[in-house]
Amino acid sequence: MSYINAESVLPEEIIKIIQQYVDGKPLYIPRKNENKKSWGEKSGSREALKKRNREIYKSYLNGATISELTTIYYLSEKSLQRIIRQERVQSS
Repeated sequence: MSYINAESVLPEEIIKIIQQYVDGKPLYIPRKNENKKSWGEKSGSREALKKRNREIYKSYLNGATISELTTIYYLSEKSLQRIIRQERVQSS
């Protein structure tokens, strides 16, 4: 994450008010709710996991066992059972 110097974007009056609370320390200002992105949206992780989960479910439907899938995807049996259950619900 890169930082922006407050002096280059904020009026002097606002800087003085902020300095009353946080003088010379890094300060995080959160995004407005309407500009927030959900987890994995920016990096593509969410889509990658959706694709992986669909592949797992497809393999399961084609006869792969949970035990075989644990070896292929390096996931626990419980995780695979949860993924299969969720994909089954979504596809029906």
